[in-house]
Amino acid sequence: MATKPKNKMSLQLRAKQFMPFSALIGLYEALTLKERITVPKAELSEERALELDYIMKQISTGDIITVIHYNHDEYIKTTGMVSRIDETCRVIQIVNSKINFDDIYDISLDS
Repeated sequence: MATKPKNKMSLQLRAKQFMPFSALIGLYEALTLKERITVPKAELSEERALELDYIMKQISTGDIITVIHYNHDEYIKTTGMVSRIDETCRVIQIVNSKINFDDIYDISLDS
């Protein structure tokens, strides 16, 4: 004859029994950072800087562009619509990403 347990465990406590367990907190994040390849920022020649400046002058709000830019030890390719260009602060905003002019490596206008 089976008897029922007197103190029934709550659903939250039962769910905690089956949650994943990480004995070394932060190990996964540390390994991910270790796998990441860091790249030094490339210095642009004066000719290349003038080419980028010429392209930047052709861009206006609402254009769809692709920018390769330096961000936290790596180069990132961002494509989207230009939502703001601030020449005083030297920042271009593509959707929600703010990119400093000095971090831009390449720009292309998408048609």
